[in-house]
Amino acid sequence: MRQVNVTRLHEDVGEALALAWVAGRSGSTVVRREAAASAALVGHLNLTHPNSIQVTGAYEAASLSGMADRLFASSPAALIVADGIAVPQALLDGAERSNTPLFATPLPAARVIERIARYLAKALAERTERHGVLMDVLGLGVLITGDSGVGKSELGLELISRGHGLVADDVVEISRLAADNLEGRCPAVLKDFIEVRGLGLLDVRTIFGETAVRPKMKLKLVVHLEKPARGRRHRAAAARRAVRGDRWRHRAQGGDPGSRRPQPGGAGGGRGTQLHPAAARDPFRCRIHGAPEARHGGG
Repeated sequence: MRQVNVTRLHEDVGEALALAWVAGRSGSTVVRREAAASAALVGHLNLTHPNSIQVTGAYEAASLSGMADRLFASSPAALIVADGIAVPQALLDGAERSNTPLFATPLPAARVIERIARYLAKALAERTERHGVLMDVLGLGVLITGDSGVGKSELGLELISRGHGLVADDVVEISRLAADNLEGRCPAVLKDFIEVRGLGLLDVRTIFGETAVRPKMKLKLVVHLEKPARGRRHRAAAARRAVRGDRWRHRAQGGDPGSRRPQPGGAGGGRGTQLHPAAARDPFRCRIHGAPEARHGGG
């Protein structure tokens, strides 16, 4: 059960919202994600379907004193009086009796609700961890998955060398902020690092600079790498040899060496040239040939 203590909420957003804790300091209430099933976590004053955090403003100022008993009877996690209006004595007394945290702020009620709603969406979001590499490719959050040793980190390093950004390597923390909004981050202990076979642990920020890392990305595309079957591997190797021979013959005949390019194979290098245009296309229709498989990630 995910929940946020009101004291922690005040510590995290109190300064930004100029929240003054005026009564009910002994209260240790919490906001629970399950409360969203029946009512909003935070919103304008609603006595029919009480919010977990009730926000009142200038519109309700005239009737606040008369509705104090009904307001606290619903056991809100907290009450916020916004728009700089004076807090009625009836609310102060009710907050102390019920140990309900009562805050006051000069900011508009709509702004308070919007800021706290965003905070709660992240704090109470469903979370999971996935093995893979999360990259920023042309502004698109791309999660590279696959079995150990298939070349995920090598592909990530290749993309970094081409100017794209690293979010997380090995472990990716994914949060569902909304039904269609998945956000990926890196665990603090792994931040800025990528581990590549044969090279070891690399500090991407130190080697490639500040622009090579990202703190987070919205997940929009999942690319799953698979090791080719034995027969496919042999055919791919034969095709690469044939293409290389054809390229050299073309060059010997005076042709442009860049007009023919061998098909990429193996982990790393060649796949970076395939994932780049795939991210630029509509992710619902993209398909990376030879990568060997890309799927659009729900998000």
